[in-house]
Parts: sequence; C-alpha cells; structure tokens
Amino acid sequence: MSASTSDDSVSEGSTSGSGTGGSGTGGDGTSEEKRRRKAMLIRAGIYIFATHLFAGFVLLLFALGGRK
Repeated sequence: MSASTSDDSVSEGSTSGSGTGGSGTGGDGTSEEKRRRKAMLIRAGIYIFATHLFAGFVLLLFALGGRK
C-alpha cells in the first residue's frame, strides 16, 4: 500500500511540474500549484465582486428610470 502512495505522489508532481515548463522538482510543483490556486481564487473573487457591482448599478438605473 505504501508503494502505491509514493507512485501517486510522483505522478502528481510530474503532472504539475510539466505544466510549469518542466521545473522537475516535486516540492516546487506543490507550492506552485498552491500559488496558482490562490491567485485563481483571488481573481475569481474580484470578478464576482465586479459583476455584482455592475448588476447593482444596472438595477439602480432601472429603478431611477422607472420613477416618475
């Protein structure tokens, strides 16, 4: 069971390492993956915030335009 665990970690490290230009080391692959995931979550949060802000502005325009 221990051998399959080490095989899994090696295959995961090589997969993430090949996407970054072939850095080759397993430790850098996991930190790179965490950094990319954090950056993606921050970017997604900004996009969600901006979309809600824009939607609120559009609703405000409709509300002001509908008043007499």
